[in-house]
Amino acid sequence: MALTEKEVRYVAELAHLKLTDAEVQHFMPQLDSILEYIAKLNELNLQGIDPMAQVLAEGPPGFALRRDAARPMFTPEVALANAPDPGPGLFKVPRVIDKE
Repeated sequence: MALTEKEVRYVAELAHLKLTDAEVQHFMPQLDSILEYIAKLNELNLQGIDPMAQVLAEGPPGFALRRDAARPMFTPEVALANAPDPGPGLFKVPRVIDKE
């Protein structure tokens, strides 16, 4: 498929990643091989093949599910105890929506 440097930089920008030139060169063949593998998978004929797993799959009692029961909750103080920059009852995180 031959992924270009411009495409790698575009994907990095979408993910809000700042890659160095060395990182772009390092990741370009890796991303290209991933896309080649996906292209091979897309060539498979899957007609008539049922999915192997489903989130809502039925199974025997106790099948990978826990009982739905109330559990003790953290207090806000305990939850924020290790936060690097807690706000008043909340976690402060870097803004990710702004674009320069």
